[in-house]
Amino acid sequence: MYFINLHPMNNAAATLPRSAPLSTTILVCLGATWLIWGSTYLTIRFALAGFAPFFLMATRFIVAGGALLLWQMARGAPLPTAREWRNAAIIGTLMLGGGMGGTAYAEQSVASGLVVAFIAVTPLLLVLINMAFRIFPRRSELLAVCVGLLGVLMLTRGAGFNASPGGLTAICVGCAGWSLGSVLSQRRLTLAPGATGFASEMLCGGAALLLVSALTGESWQLPSQATPWLAWAYLVVFGSLIAFNAYMLLLARTSTSLASSYTLVNPVVGLLLGVSLGHETVTTWEWSSAGVVMFAVALLFMGRR
Repeated sequence: MYFINLHPMNNAAATLPRSAPLSTTILVCLGATWLIWGSTYLTIRFALAGFAPFFLMATRFIVAGGALLLWQMARGAPLPTAREWRNAAIIGTLMLGGGMGGTAYAEQSVASGLVVAFIAVTPLLLVLINMAFRIFPRRSELLAVCVGLLGVLMLTRGAGFNASPGGLTAICVGCAGWSLGSVLSQRRLTLAPGATGFASEMLCGGAALLLVSALTGESWQLPSQATPWLAWAYLVVFGSLIAFNAYMLLLARTSTSLASSYTLVNPVVGLLLGVSLGHETVTTWEWSSAGVVMFAVALLFMGRR
């Protein structure tokens, strides 16, 4: 069964014939999530040299969300309603507070390439979560879930995750939060239209991350070196304003599986950048485990538009 996107913005896309080509906008958004997000995991590691993890993500999304909301207001767009702010708070807390906060926390002790390889299991989690909305998978999708879980189990037995139980827990929480928030944004919790909704989600997610940062007693001292600041700026502009908005637009206008197809490319980009630029060590077992996870995601997408 194909996922049915119930987001109000997706009505037009849902009626397209199966042979309809993808628009230029969708292709550009796919490229942004595939390539830019693949590079952000190593960038997060560089930024962590000067920022505490939750504080890093909080400031990243608050600045990006604030800039985007101001831009929308200057264009005459209305502010979100109270209901839309509530929805943004729930989705932002799950996707950004849990998803991105867990990712940054995990990267303190786990190589960025291994983190992005683990995150490749996200589309498989989406299959399971959609079952709660009575959208049941085909047999091939169940096979993909089983193979993917086997790959993740193999990955967690590698040296990287085995040496960091805390990092493993954080990335598990992150994947679960991101997946649940993605499904709820499509099926239950409607955001404000267009970029205003994305801005409200980033602001609410950033506020949730800032609260977690304060509760955990993180230092809010700003770095004095240039590298963490450059990495932070890249995360704000490319990772948040461009790639994250591209992902939310894909969720609104395409199927869940297509929106999540970045997980096929991100592990390759993240692993290669981590090994080449980040000088990270990835064992043969971990490469093989990541390959099993990616094969499972490829099985999930087979036969889909």
